[in-house]
Amino acid sequence: MSLALAVAAGALIGLSLGALGGGGSILAVPVLVALGQGPAQATTGSLVVVGVTSLAGALTAYRSGNVLLARGLAFGLVATGGAIAGARASTLVAEPVLLGAFAALMLGVGVLLAVRQWRGRQGGDGRAKRPSGFDDPIITFSPTFACQCPRALKVLVTATAVGLLTGFLGVGGGFLVVPALLVALSLPIDFAAGTSLVVITITSTVALAARAGAGATPDWTLVAALTVAAALAAVAGARLAARIDTRRLSAAFTALVLVVAAWTAATALPALV
Repeated sequence: MSLALAVAAGALIGLSLGALGGGGSILAVPVLVALGQGPAQATTGSLVVVGVTSLAGALTAYRSGNVLLARGLAFGLVATGGAIAGARASTLVAEPVLLGAFAALMLGVGVLLAVRQWRGRQGGDGRAKRPSGFDDPIITFSPTFACQCPRALKVLVTATAVGLLTGFLGVGGGFLVVPALLVALSLPIDFAAGTSLVVITITSTVALAARAGAGATPDWTLVAALTVAAALAAVAGARLAARIDTRRLSAAFTALVLVVAAWTAATALPALV
């Protein structure tokens, strides 16, 4: 039964990551908790699910031409400092606090997703718009040094925040990465979703390495089942992204996040009071 639930949940996580460029990984922690893992074990196991699934989705998106690899690598490398700091900080807090923080994050993300859905419906047909200058470099050294410093600062702050969340709570941060790539790097939405998977792969790998030896060892059988199902679904999701209206999928996912957030908060609250 546990393995069946892990496979079903993994498929949902992968579909969201592949089709929407993020979001699904936030379900990995509550799924692992529901399967009997402690918060520290769940957040560590989640990094494996997130990293492998994002890599599978990124490779598929790259073959489809929806990844700006250099920008994704640069953003991901900037985020590594936050990922290391977050991973180390997670070992210093009690597990009820860790789960409570995750519940608060889920509730916040659910609300943000709901607001985004509402604004999308108000905004018309939702077609991807390509901002002008999205391929302009932020920093150049030749023939002379030039810096778009406000944009560089946006990248630094947002990438560090993404890294901290990834390291501390074991989430991919796609709900932050995609908007950051849209705003800070002015990427079109079709490129932002694919490129975000490169960023998530890097930050998850770094955070997992930083947690090595911390003593939070999850049930690797459950993690493996969740990971394989998610990775396969991510490939399918990335291929479907160009063929289906992802707004309906996003709306259904938003509702699911809010339900799981409420369950996670109900689970965490008794241990905190």
